[in-house]
Amino acid sequence: MRKLGFLLGILWVLLSAGLAWAASQSGLVTMHFDLSAQPAGEEVKLWIPYPVSDQDQLISEVKVSGDYRRGAVYTEPVHGNPILFASWDKGARSRKLILSFQARRQEVQRRNFPPREPCWDPADYQAYLKATRLGPITGEVKKLADSITKGQHSVRGKAKAIYDWVCQHMYRDPKTRGCGVGDVCALLQKPGGKCTDISSVYVALARAAGVPAREIFGLRLGKKPEEDITQYQHCWVEFFLPGYGWVPVDPADVRKAMLVEKLTPEDPKTKAYEKYFWGGIDQYRLKLAVGRDLVLNPPQSGEPLNTFGYPFAQVGNRTVDWLEPAAFKYQFSWKAQ
Repeated sequence: MRKLGFLLGILWVLLSAGLAWAASQSGLVTMHFDLSAQPAGEEVKLWIPYPVSDQDQLISEVKVSGDYRRGAVYTEPVHGNPILFASWDKGARSRKLILSFQARRQEVQRRNFPPREPCWDPADYQAYLKATRLGPITGEVKKLADSITKGQHSVRGKAKAIYDWVCQHMYRDPKTRGCGVGDVCALLQKPGGKCTDISSVYVALARAAGVPAREIFGLRLGKKPEEDITQYQHCWVEFFLPGYGWVPVDPADVRKAMLVEKLTPEDPKTKAYEKYFWGGIDQYRLKLAVGRDLVLNPPQSGEPLNTFGYPFAQVGNRTVDWLEPAAFKYQFSWKAQ
């Protein structure tokens, strides 16, 4: 992993210095799921984030197979997330599904911002300005956001001030389970976590400052010809700039690079990472889902789902731990093409 981080570091620094061109990555992603070991006698349901094409990625040759009783692609109603859903009857002994697809992802660099921001109506972006269950935008979060953005009157200025603050004050904690849960109040007390944690702090502060923002949940693609990417989930951020569109930022990857390469905040390589991930993200990632506090389609049992970057399964009304792929039994593989 440290060698991979070092190679990525070289690439990112070159990119930030304008010494490399925009790149792309393409290959085959195969996802194997096996819930056969779960207790018999209850219906088993599986929801999988389903990748689709957009301006930054092309998804093709999608194939789904398995011994499920019912299966279809649905759309989550609030954020529009596509979902591959499958279920097995109570008497099923084998519960297997395979999803594969060709993915082509391009590097994104969006920094040619207009010199002036046009008038805009925050009501049009209300979904990206409101609080979530673990991301409040009032109280201490609002006070901190106002302090960080003091003297900034534009969306871009506020977004950049918050980005700089998160890069400087958050840190990556490798002991965090999974990608983290993104509990903003807890993180402001102990600002260490992983990508969902760091991204969620950015989103909450941005929304508190009146900047539309959202977490993007995805999967890192492999750099090797073939690679196991089962635990390569990643979360980054987009904020909306009026007159321009959605802009990607990734303070979590700044902090990851600093940890892997043992960089100080003043190190020139740190500054290069900060420059690159402000409006830029590499081609080694796949977008899967957006949003927090999700009611899936078909609806799951229990409370809304905090994030949808991982597959989600229930046996009867019991949720299976998606952070334990050995017990859940799923495996993702990458083959470059």
